[in-house]
Formats: sequence, C-alpha cells, structure tokens
Amino acid sequence: MHNLMLGNKQIPLICLFLAVAALMAFQQLNQCDFINYDDPLYVTDNIHVKNGVTIGSIRWAFAIGYGSNWHPVTWMSHMLDIQLFGLKPRWHHLTNLLFHIANTLLLFFIFCRMTKSPWKSAFVAALFALHPLHVESVAWVSERKDVLSTFFWMLAMGAYVHYVEHRTEDGRQRTEGAEKRTGILRSPFSVFRYLAVLIFFALGLMAKPMVVTLPFVLLLLDYWPLQRLEPKKSAEQTSTEASRHGAGSGEREQLSAKKKKGESAKMRIAQGLVKEAKPADHECQWALVGPLVREKIPLLALAALSCIVTYIAQQKGGAVASIKAFSPGARIANAFVSYIAYIGKTIWPVNLAVYYPHPGWWPLWKILGAVLLFIAVTISVIRTAKRFPYLTMGWLWFTGTLVPVIGIVQVGAQAMADRYTYVPLIGLFVMAAWGVPELLEKWRPTRFPTARKEALFASSGLVLLSLFIVTWTQVGYWRDNITLYDHALKVTNRNDKIHNNRGIAYGELGNLKQAISDYDRAIAIDPELALAYINRGAAYRQLGDQRRAISDFNRAIAIDPETALAYINRGAAYGKLGDRRQAISDYDRAIEIDPEYADAYNNRGVVYGELGNLGQAISDFDRTIEFNPKRAEAYYNRGIAFSGLGRDSEAIEDMKTAAKFDSEEAKKFLRSRGINR
Repeated sequence: MHNLMLGNKQIPLICLFLAVAALMAFQQLNQCDFINYDDPLYVTDNIHVKNGVTIGSIRWAFAIGYGSNWHPVTWMSHMLDIQLFGLKPRWHHLTNLLFHIANTLLLFFIFCRMTKSPWKSAFVAALFALHPLHVESVAWVSERKDVLSTFFWMLAMGAYVHYVEHRTEDGRQRTEGAEKRTGILRSPFSVFRYLAVLIFFALGLMAKPMVVTLPFVLLLLDYWPLQRLEPKKSAEQTSTEASRHGAGSGEREQLSAKKKKGESAKMRIAQGLVKEAKPADHECQWALVGPLVREKIPLLALAALSCIVTYIAQQKGGAVASIKAFSPGARIANAFVSYIAYIGKTIWPVNLAVYYPHPGWWPLWKILGAVLLFIAVTISVIRTAKRFPYLTMGWLWFTGTLVPVIGIVQVGAQAMADRYTYVPLIGLFVMAAWGVPELLEKWRPTRFPTARKEALFASSGLVLLSLFIVTWTQVGYWRDNITLYDHALKVTNRNDKIHNNRGIAYGELGNLKQAISDYDRAIAIDPELALAYINRGAAYRQLGDQRRAISDFNRAIAIDPETALAYINRGAAYGKLGDRRQAISDYDRAIEIDPEYADAYNNRGVVYGELGNLGQAISDFDRTIEFNPKRAEAYYNRGIAFSGLGRDSEAIEDMKTAAKFDSEEAKKFLRSRGINR
C-alpha cells in the first residue's frame, strides 16, 4: 500500500473521518455500565480475570472449557484491562471501541491496497464502522472476543495480501508460468511472510473460534480482487480493468504508471486506453485452484484443530444444544430464515435486541420464502460472476463466514445474534460499494454531466448519516441492565432469557417483588428454565421465605442435577433453617460439580465454624482464598476461626488483610483489640 498511500492525498482525510465518525457514534459508551448477561462470567465475577495478569491466571486462561469456549487471548485481554483499570466499566468499553476503530482502519487499508479504489474501500469501512448491527460487538464488554479476533483477522488478511503481492513479483522475475506464480512457497522470504499470516490467524483463533472461516475468505480474495485464478494480463489489459475497479482518474493514473513502461499515465488516458476501453469479463483458470488450496493447508490444519478444541470446550460447558432441543430440520430452517433476517436487518436495522429467542419452528411460508430467496440470490451472483466478480465474492463471504454460527450446530438457545454479523457483513458491504456504482454506470445525464457522481456522493452520505443516528440510539440502550432489557422485551416476544436477566437486575437493585414477577414470566414461557427457579428461590430466600426458596431449588435440581448454583443456594437456605448437616451436604455436592467454587468453600467453612469444627472451617477458608485471594470475607472468617483456636497473631494478620480490602467487620475487630491499621 506504500505507493498508493503516497500517491493519494485523500487517504489521511478518509482515515480521520472513519476514526472520528466511529468515535462519535459510540461516544455514549463512556456512560455504559457492565451488564449481567455474561459480563459476570467474563469479568466482574470471574476471580481468575479479577486477579489481573499473573502466572496462575495465564495458566488458567489456556485451560479448556471455562465459559464453554477456549479463547485464552480474550481472557488475557480482560485480565490486562483489570490490571490497568480495575472494574471501571468505561475503560473496558473504551478498549472495545479502540479495537473497533482499528478494525475499521485496517479494513479500509487492506481493500484499498487490493482494489486500488480508495473511495469504494472507504465506503465499505464506513459501513463497517457505523452499522447498528455492530453495536452489540462493541458495546458489550463480554464481546471483546469479537473485536479482538477481528483485529487479528484483519492483520492476517493484510499479511496475506503482502505475501501474495511479493510472491507475484518474485514469480514474474523468475518465470511467466502460472505454476510458478501460484505454487507453494519458493523462498525464505515467502516463508516468513506466510508465517506472519499463520501467527495472526492462530491469535485470532485463540480470541474467538469463529475465525476458522478465514482460509475460505482468503480463497475468495484470490478470486477477487487479487485475481490469482486468472491468466496473467498484459499492462494494457490490467490498465483497462482499472476503469472497472477504480473510482477516480487518480487511481487509474497510478495503476497505469505502474504497469506501463516509459509512457506517462496522462498520455494513456488521453489516448482513451483507460477511459474508453470496455472491461473484459473475468475468466478463471480453475486449474489454479488446486495450488491455491494447497497453499492454505497449514491454515486449514489450524482451523480444524480449533474446531475440535472448541467443540470439546462447548460440550464440556454444556453450550451445545441436543438434538432433542432442536431437531436437524428446525436448525436448517432457522439457518435459512436467519440468513434472510440478517440481510433484512442490514438494509433496515430496526428492532435490534441483545437476545432473539428461538421459536423452535418457523411458519412454513417464512421457511419456504427464505429458502427460495437464498437460492435465487446465490444463482444470480454465480451467473453474473464473470462480469461482476465482487458480487460473487461478497455473497460467498457473507454466507460462508456465518456458517459456524448459523445454527446447524446449535450453541445456546438463540435464533440469531447481532454479534455474529461483525465480520460477515463485510461481504454485503462490498456488494453495495461496488455494485451500486455499477448500476448507475449507464445513467449519463447530458444536461448535468456530474449529476451521477453527485447523486452517488449524496446518497452515500445520507445512508451513513442514517446509520450513524440509529447506531447512536442503539448504543444508548446499553447504558444499564434495565434499559437494555426493557428495549429487548419491547421488540421481541416470549423472551424468557431476558425476563430472567431483568429479574436479576431488579434483585440487585433491591426490588425483589419486580424480580420475582420477571422470574414468574420466564418460567411461564419456559417451565424447564432451571436458572429462573434458582433466581426466584434466591429472591424468596432474601425475603426470608426459606421453604418456598427450597422448593424452587429442588425444582431446578430436578431439571438440571449438575447445577452447582442450585446446591449452594439450597445449602444457604437449609443453613438459615438450622439444618447444618443438609447445608454441608449441598455444599459438598456444589464442590463436587465445580471444584473451584470459592463461594461453596466459604459457606461450608462458615457452617463448620458454627458446628465447632474450626480446623475444617480454616481448611475451607484456605481453599476460598486460594481461588479468590482478594475476598475480604474469607480472610475475616478465617480470622474468627483462628481467634476461636487462640491463634491470635494469625487472626490479627487475617483481619488486617480483610481490612485492607475494606471489610468493616475486620476493622471493628482490630479496633476492639486496640489495633489501628
């Protein structure tokens, strides 16, 4: 891109516009809080992440299974945020936004370099920066994996373009043969360039496994715009194609000057070699596909390994839905409907929600309509591939990159999700950026010669302004839990997941009556939602109704016997009723299910202390502190146990540590001993 950058003075202004537009559209993130949907799992309640960057936390990040995913790079990015900013949400949101801006700029640079069309590339990047469907990936702290994995995706794609350019130049120096041009690595320099692609791809996979589709996308780039499947062209043919791919005379001049030997670009344009010649159709030599696929074998091997690890992690975490939950027919039907729904929301981004409940089965007319429309578009772009290769590339990019999350392998219970479109929409944006000018190509008004260009510029500006406004509005919904969930419930139907999460939010605000009402609604929609019973039971427990709480916990355990949260809550309820033996039994079961459940150890230690078994209590508090070294309550409880055994020096040390973490009880204990911290 070096030569292009120097030759086009608009590039810095375009970059400034993209960065400022994204920053302004997402400016409200400065006021947004964490939400209770996955943020506790990823950040706020995750003791490993909250410990910051340590050897132990990094070792944990590479373990398989936590959070039903394996993405150590994502975990470590959250740890670094905690290390730098603590639990101040604005900075975690800002990190997401900075990655989004970086992805926008990288997308612009890469397409600009490949196509030599700065303005079309800028439009693609602007759509990426401002589209409301991308709000979820940026505004949701837990979706750091989206923006982070895409950052490595873009770096890998940029490294690949660099590798291809140098291989093509080296091939031309060695031979005019197509085999030399597209074959396997030939020099140490090519190895190093390819190694950069592998490294960035591996980092992307370790941020989010959805990046597995990158090798497929690189093959699409080989087709267009890199044109590695086409026979080599003469300088004149290449210059002619510039009129098709480029938008302005400056771009055509650059490409002409690069391809022509000795003759100035201005003379070529004056002679009509660029402006008047009709572009030839794109013809592919399918014999070149084999070498290009073999070139991707190391990338495909990494992708296959990532798929295996991800499936193991999601099975271990219980995220993969069974055939009983969603039949193969229902999954395929939902996939087609979702493809069309994503296109619809791309064109008309309204009624966006943080969670779209799965209907189980769509109406037959909707399924048939989606299938027919999907097939019609696919056939159309394939039939016009020679003339409009960018349409084929864009459509296959969109459909192909959605495959891992389209629901054939159902992960979670949602029908679709805005965050899944973060990378796939680039394909649709390419179709729009190159296709719309092509549609207007035949419109050449004689009275106003510049009307076509002005209409294109005005309509593009209007589209971006509209997207900016909708994105600004959508970001505002992410201010807090209640605002986000109120909006989701307004635009969706029978949303048990969101009723449950809103109930948690009301419970945290102390509005237990409204919380129970939301749990009731969630259970009415899905009587098998174990988490809603657990949460409603916890609310009853806070209200002092232990019997009703235990009834809800029993129901949750009957639905899912492997839910540690149900056992620890039931244990707490039995403890309040004075049934300490049953409480210990429930805590034992919670620890059996989750051996690193710090709350279970702490609660069991308290009960052992009440039974007078101070030695066992101290052992449990030791385990609690091992898993959560910053938990003030555990130090305080252990200090009380040490004091009961007459081990005053150890008790005082624990109380000092607890006081350091702002335990008021520990401070009172120290003052009672005449100790001022």
